[in-house]
Amino acid sequence: MSIALDCMKCGVPMELGKVEVMYLNNKFPIELLKCPKCGMVFIPEELATGKMLEVEKALEDK
Repeated sequence: MSIALDCMKCGVPMELGKVEVMYLNNKFPIELLKCPKCGMVFIPEELATGKMLEVEKALEDK
C-alpha cells in the first residue's frame, strides 16, 4: 500500500505501522496507516468491506 495521507485531525502525514484491531474480544495485529501524533488509524474501504468483513462474519458464526 503506497498512499500518502495526512491525518484529518492533526494535519501530519500518516505513517505505516502496526496496530491491533479488536472484534468480539479477538485481537488482530495488522499494518495500517496511522497518525504518529494522535494514533488515528486509516482503514481503506477495500479492507473494511473485504477481509475485515469476512473475519467479522466468521467470528459471528462461531
